[in-house]
Amino acid sequence: MPAKGKHRRTKTGPISRGVLAAGTGGAVLALPLIGATGAHAAEQAAPAKPVAAQSAPAAAAKGSPKTYSVVSGDYLAKIAADHKVKGGWQKLYKDNRDVVGGNPSLILPGMKLTLGAKASGPAEAAPSKAAPSTAKKSAPAEKAAAPAQEAAAKTTGSGASESASSGWTAPVENANVTTQYRASGASWSSGYHTGSDFQAASGTSVRSIGEGTVVSAGWSGSYGNEVVIQHSDGMYSQYAHLSSLEVTTGQTVTGGQQIGLSGSTGNSTGPHLHFEVRTGPSYGSDVDPIAYLRSHGVSI
Repeated sequence: MPAKGKHRRTKTGPISRGVLAAGTGGAVLALPLIGATGAHAAEQAAPAKPVAAQSAPAAAAKGSPKTYSVVSGDYLAKIAADHKVKGGWQKLYKDNRDVVGGNPSLILPGMKLTLGAKASGPAEAAPSKAAPSTAKKSAPAEKAAAPAQEAAAKTTGSGASESASSGWTAPVENANVTTQYRASGASWSSGYHTGSDFQAASGTSVRSIGEGTVVSAGWSGSYGNEVVIQHSDGMYSQYAHLSSLEVTTGQTVTGGQQIGLSGSTGNSTGPHLHFEVRTGPSYGSDVDPIAYLRSHGVSI
């Protein structure tokens, strides 16, 4: 913000400040006219200060953020969608990282989140004469950023289309299975693992393995945030413990399309993707998910 101008009085020499006249009656000090002129100029400049003061309340009101108190079952993507946060859950997480912490999937009831843009304070004040030059300098930077954003969008789109070109794909890039299907253990209510766990740090892109329709998207108890998709062959795929969801029930998806981000919601010991293939939409109808992917030409 440009610095406020300072009014300086013109310095005068000892002669112009006054003339000392000596006489029998004593000394007489004569005040010069230039001193009065300087005082008058200062009085004219004074009213400029209230103008800036008037713009401050308007700026504060314009940038005032809203707050939201997290309740049970909330996740960032849901909050962002419900409150129409521009920039989605990523913007919401960025604005509240100091509250949420390093893991966007771990939000707790009672947390106070800022919704929308944060207050910008003095930046909203009316621009001074120096502002146009600043705006002109920043304009090329904005133009340069636009092609970069377009390139990023094209890269994302091309990645999805390449995966979808074969029709089927693995649910994550560089798929690495950490817990096999039918692994036994007391950790699972059925006595065995009903899917395959893929290594995936929190925030990893999770993709639909093939074309289909979303039959459920939301919270599902021990599975945390999950998505279930019905495919053209009548089979279903499930993606669990997600930190955020990017699809809704009834939505049609293509193979390779991003449907959410991995996380550690629900009954989970750490970030990963729990992936199942089923003959029906619900728990208890599981089949070997790796064998299913391989039957559709996916190499794992």
